[in-house]
Amino acid sequence: MAEALAAFPIVIEVPVAWGEMDAFGHVNNIVYFRYFESARIAYLDAIEFRGDESAGGAGPILASTHCRFRKPLAYPATVRVGARTSDVAADRFTMEYRIVDAGGDVVAEGGGVVVAYDYVNAGKTNLPVAVRARIEHIEKSTNAQEVT
Repeated sequence: MAEALAAFPIVIEVPVAWGEMDAFGHVNNIVYFRYFESARIAYLDAIEFRGDESAGGAGPILASTHCRFRKPLAYPATVRVGARTSDVAADRFTMEYRIVDAGGDVVAEGGGVVVAYDYVNAGKTNLPVAVRARIEHIEKSTNAQEVT
């Protein structure tokens, strides 16, 4: 499992709940996006980008997301979800996610674009310099940070 997530600076552990399964006996596809969201929030916490004064009033807003399902997942199970940034632009950054099961198999991979948004003026804005620096710092990490 560690090898599949070695390039992800943030990794969270998520237990699969019985209620996340659908009529076909596996975790419903929307749940994977919830797992991605939980990892994204842990990443945003790590880079201190929540839309408060520490980020100059700017906050994150999800512009797009996608998922490639690789292997069905069913209860009972525990997965680990990695999050990282693959690209940074003036007003946005692109994230990648990976879900790995206890056996080390990749269950799903996905990504999303997070845009810096000025919630007061209702429009996108540039990423704060401090946030860009924290992204750069966390992405230089070679060992994943386990977030619980």
